[in-house]
Amino acid sequence: MVYFASGLVAAVVCCLFGVAVDGQSESVFTVPGPFPTSLYSLYYNNPTATTAQPQPVISDPVTHKVFPLSLTDPDNIPQSDTVDPHPLPPTASPSQILQQAITQIQSIAANPAFGNNQCARCQASLEVAKFVALSAPGQGPNLAVSLCEYFDYSSACAANYGPLALGPIFTQVVAYADVGGYDGQLICGEFLGLCSVPSTLPLNLTGWFSKPKPNPLPPPKKPTGERLKVLHISDLHIDPRYANRAEANCTSGLCCRENSYNSESPHTPLLPAPRFGYFLCDTPYALIAAVLEAIPPLTGSEATGFNFTLFTGDMLAHDPDYQQSRAYNEYSEVVLFDLIKRMLGPGPVYVTLGNHDSYPTDLAAPLSMGDGLGQQFSWLYDHVTALWEYQGWLPAASVDYSRAHYAAYMVKRADGLRIISLNTNLWYRSNYLNYINASHPDTSGMMRFLTDELQAAEDAGDRAWIIGHVPSGWDGTNGLYNPTDLFYQIVDRYTPHVIANIFWGHMHEDELSIFYTNNGTNMSAETAQAVSWSGPSVTPLTKLNSGFRMYEVDSGTFEVLDAYTWKSPVDTYSQLDSQLEYGPTFEFEYSARDAYGRNIPWGANDPLNATWWHLVTEQMEANSSLISDVWNNYQGKGSIFIPPCTGECVTARICYIRSGSSSIAKQNCPAGYGSVQ
Repeated sequence: MVYFASGLVAAVVCCLFGVAVDGQSESVFTVPGPFPTSLYSLYYNNPTATTAQPQPVISDPVTHKVFPLSLTDPDNIPQSDTVDPHPLPPTASPSQILQQAITQIQSIAANPAFGNNQCARCQASLEVAKFVALSAPGQGPNLAVSLCEYFDYSSACAANYGPLALGPIFTQVVAYADVGGYDGQLICGEFLGLCSVPSTLPLNLTGWFSKPKPNPLPPPKKPTGERLKVLHISDLHIDPRYANRAEANCTSGLCCRENSYNSESPHTPLLPAPRFGYFLCDTPYALIAAVLEAIPPLTGSEATGFNFTLFTGDMLAHDPDYQQSRAYNEYSEVVLFDLIKRMLGPGPVYVTLGNHDSYPTDLAAPLSMGDGLGQQFSWLYDHVTALWEYQGWLPAASVDYSRAHYAAYMVKRADGLRIISLNTNLWYRSNYLNYINASHPDTSGMMRFLTDELQAAEDAGDRAWIIGHVPSGWDGTNGLYNPTDLFYQIVDRYTPHVIANIFWGHMHEDELSIFYTNNGTNMSAETAQAVSWSGPSVTPLTKLNSGFRMYEVDSGTFEVLDAYTWKSPVDTYSQLDSQLEYGPTFEFEYSARDAYGRNIPWGANDPLNATWWHLVTEQMEANSSLISDVWNNYQGKGSIFIPPCTGECVTARICYIRSGSSSIAKQNCPAGYGSVQ
């Protein structure tokens, strides 16, 4: 037993039990076991049970409502209350969505959290635009205009990007594209320079080809010695709005128009537009008629006509989209096809669509787009196909496919040659609709069509020519990497035994590219397989002479034996306005065989095939003047404005000649030397 002083014990007990220890109060209290049922008048259960807590019936004195057992029942705890309100903001109107989107993108542009990562800013902004396109698509064009104005992207934002121009197209793109991924990076890289352009993605060709490449290859076709005459015209760009005596040396836009001017003399033309055209203008009626009138006598085809003609696209002038329409498209098609038929004779003309043959310009929608948008250019394909059929150029067997598939087609000629025409807008860098699912190399099905047609040609033992507008290679600035990479592999699979030649337009210049085996990993005369020829333009735009070409082709092998090019010096056109006796002069420019093959041991009837052209590039490496003096001059059709090409430019041009795809050009070649314009 321990004894404490009475004062100390009292203090301790007081602190421990909270009661005074005075001999009159108990120091310990034991609560009775049963729940005090008198606390509540009603219970949902037996309040004295020891197996569960009591569930009294509780009434709210304010609402006078009794709380139900389900609210506190331990055996059935309620989940996700559906009675109480869970407030959301009100549905925004389309105009409110637009204003919020503008505000958010402006905030993204100014937010320091992004630091120097302009690519992340751009893709984040595209995500905001995507929300607008999906929730309020009618506001998509207004968003495009507002952002154009805010970022000072153009001086004509409403005209270029409003609801009657490219605004609806931009809305489609952000609605369907993976703007947070590959598509968005590509958009921000190609059009805004805010992201690095993603590299070519690895191809998975498993199952793409139904049969392996024959090994050994079938024996080559035997030459007949008979030479076909094939005309190649390109980029006519007729300008029915051309205004004689308007400013031909304007400082912005398309010249030789009533509204064109030079900023140094806004009201009086410094250089009145000649009636036959000028270097900064598209092709007036007078020049269209002149070139078509000159072709037969210069090519010796007045009596016989051509065996056939290739027209590699671009019929319309370079009007901005807000000055174009479907009717303007159809007008140009009708005029040019009619003149070509009447002035060049009865031979068939195989036409491919160019980027300036759609409205809006540059576009083609892959059929894989949903909601009927894949057919939004059917009006164009229907009309041109009907015209080709009307002129007798497209057989009935090719009509239905052309109408339904981008005005692409295959024609099997009676002589055994197959002409395969592609709509290369579907790989064109400026076609905004190509940025939807851009990681896939064939969203349109165009490469599938080409592969199937080439396989059919191989099975039948036929040869094929491929025609298109936008080149797959050269300097790599026009074709998107993934689809042109797939095209290169298809060419590799079906050359040299099926594909005899490939023909493009678009560049307005005289160019050529070689395709090699194994994606060009070893470029030599032995590995060279195919050649693509880019035809010179009829239009002088920009700072070029007008020109055209004729090929001599063996009727058995369908190989090119020589290519002859003619030009017309546009700098002389001003001198023709004061008289009516003479029009433009068209003069022979060069023979490819004579210009480049003098030091190559090659038979007179051997084809100018990929092997020959590779040997030409070896000559160019050994003698740079073949590029700086010869090729450079012919590339611009002898224009007085051709800039010199020396040093790295020479190396680059040889590299472009050896680049059949954009990805190969990007990988191997110095940039910035592709054009003489």
